[in-house]
Amino acid sequence: MTDVVTSPNTRALLDRPAVGSSASGSAAGPTSSGPTRGTAANAGGQTGADGGRQPIRSAVIRAAQLARDAEDHARKRQHAKGKYTARERLDLLFDTDTFEEIGRFSGGNINDGVAGSAVITGFGEVYGRKVAVYAQDFSVKGGTMGRAEGAKICHLMDMAMDLKIPVVALIDSGGARIQEGVAALTQYGHIFRRTCDASGFIPQISLILGPCAGGAVYCPALTDLIIMTKENSNMFVTGPDVIKVTTGETVSMDELGGGYVHNAKSGVAHYLGEDEADAIDYARTVLAYLPSSSDAKPPVYAYASGHAEAEAAKRLATIVPANDRQPYDVLDVIRCIVDYGEFVQVHELFAQSAVVGFACIDGHPVGVVANQPNVRAGILDVDSSEKVARFVRLCDAFNLPVITLVDVPGYKPGSDQEHAGIIRRGAKVIYAYANAQVPMVTVILRKAFGGAYIVMGSKAIGADMNFAWPSSQIAVLGAAGAVNIIHRKDLQKAKEAGRDVNELRKQLADEYERTTVNANLSLEMGEIDAMIDPEQTREVIEQSLRLLAGKRRHPRTTKHHGNGPL
Repeated sequence: MTDVVTSPNTRALLDRPAVGSSASGSAAGPTSSGPTRGTAANAGGQTGADGGRQPIRSAVIRAAQLARDAEDHARKRQHAKGKYTARERLDLLFDTDTFEEIGRFSGGNINDGVAGSAVITGFGEVYGRKVAVYAQDFSVKGGTMGRAEGAKICHLMDMAMDLKIPVVALIDSGGARIQEGVAALTQYGHIFRRTCDASGFIPQISLILGPCAGGAVYCPALTDLIIMTKENSNMFVTGPDVIKVTTGETVSMDELGGGYVHNAKSGVAHYLGEDEADAIDYARTVLAYLPSSSDAKPPVYAYASGHAEAEAAKRLATIVPANDRQPYDVLDVIRCIVDYGEFVQVHELFAQSAVVGFACIDGHPVGVVANQPNVRAGILDVDSSEKVARFVRLCDAFNLPVITLVDVPGYKPGSDQEHAGIIRRGAKVIYAYANAQVPMVTVILRKAFGGAYIVMGSKAIGADMNFAWPSSQIAVLGAAGAVNIIHRKDLQKAKEAGRDVNELRKQLADEYERTTVNANLSLEMGEIDAMIDPEQTREVIEQSLRLLAGKRRHPRTTKHHGNGPL
């Protein structure tokens, strides 16, 4: 039975570790005081049965001193760059005093004064649920990957899969350790393999809090979500120096692979944090919506509706303009539907003609997909198609129902889109929805034209419950475009006869809308289950999710896996 707690976003304000209260990521650097918790530095002897303190072995004292010295060294190096140490980051990630480290001195040499390897591994709790973590320590050999580091990470991931708990990676590394040659590169292969094994089984989140270059970028690239920061966060396969030598192009690290570039242009990253504390808080928030594994159900949160929900329902009727060419912000619609108006966007800066993210309906986490009329009329293009497809796959992997809000004029036309692969990349949306076996509820807000209507969670492609607002338009084409094609000869004859072509076109368009574009045909065919008033939207979604709560997965064939349009 899943525990019932408070809203995930509300809880983000609670039980934050003390380090996070002063987090700023400024040039002056973060501050910290006292010994780091969870290390041997806190050892203070043992209390015997008679109440007396037993003596501490000298080896334990030596290890504790090494741990303290290592953290002091890390603070000096990281704070000078405006960055937290790996252990300070763990303080921000986990609930207070829940981190338990494993392999603290693995890869080190206590006798020679080497505290450990360049990665910290262990387990802690996020909102009371167990999470595995590995945090690269840039203060130790630049956080580079060697045999010891790879072995620790692989061991942690094996344990996480055995325990069926999420893995969070805090990335801050100079890449493969050159001194170890191919032995270091081999470790990336082992990590890649485990990341693929864990994909869709346990949530995997990567935070890029420093450099991540070369083959190392594929570790986070294979995970579910990538979080970057505005400063100090970089990802690239080939660095600026190599690019300059090989192509002559001069480009800075931020221009090549900074946080903004990968959030807004490439779509590699899913969130851009203001600083490290913001990035880590986003990871905590996302984890609050996800189950610990694909074998578990998402957490359930206490929720009681009241006056605010009634007011939000009334506002829904005023948000969407009657004029189908007039834009509006679909985020206003989403916030009127979900619990407390809380919506956590994913890929907020990328492909903004579509919106995806997490929310709760009646205390149950869901994934929300919507067209954004405020940006290019909510059209589907190569980027927004991939954005929607990947998010639907994420929700399906981790048992989150998918709520789809549709207002789409079609696919973006143009040779640039065709050459960029709109056929292949647009097909990813079809593949994601058609393969999803979680509850899916779709609401058409205003218009749904052409192939875009079919792919955006239509009943034909696999959605369970489909609804439409009274003003919705569903057709192959909008009235204006359809009339120009269907009645092109009539319009030409009218022009030759000296008649008012615009007036005739308007009459024909009005007739087309009355007989074809409205949702009546879809209702009659059973493709739409009901016409609902905007004020009913949240209520209908709640009822649908309760009805579909017992939906179960069923293997449809004996195939190994599909071969989707990657």
